[in-house]
Amino acid sequence: MAGPLSTNVIALTRQPIDVAALGAATPADGAVCTFVGVVRDHNAGRAVLYLEYEAFEEMALPLMEEIAAEARRRWPITSISIVHRLGRLEIGEASVAVAVCSPHRAQAFESCRYAIDTLKATVPIWKKEFYADGAFWLDGPTA
Repeated sequence: MAGPLSTNVIALTRQPIDVAALGAATPADGAVCTFVGVVRDHNAGRAVLYLEYEAFEEMALPLMEEIAAEARRRWPITSISIVHRLGRLEIGEASVAVAVCSPHRAQAFESCRYAIDTLKATVPIWKKEFYADGAFWLDGPTA
């Protein structure tokens, strides 16, 4: 059950992700597990200049909400936040963040991993990598 101080954020944003604002622990929490995906400067042997993310927002947000709800059903967590950036992102910027608060670390780790892995596999968000010699859309979710 979420405590009175817990916050949940499920969002797609074109603004930088405020990672510090996610995962506000309640007095009942003993763990905060945060995953932050950042834009790297290379992929598959090619130098990446920047990325662009697009999403089918009307479908993505409900799926992100369902991921959070399923995590709450599976583990005794007090809060979960899932935020993904859209638009142009530069090298080193956060593209996605998941933060989970829980009384115990095992549940925080497990639910955080479940959330990011499920998001990557099922939510319709696509990444386009830009290189010095062109650009390429990478595969999105398979489901």
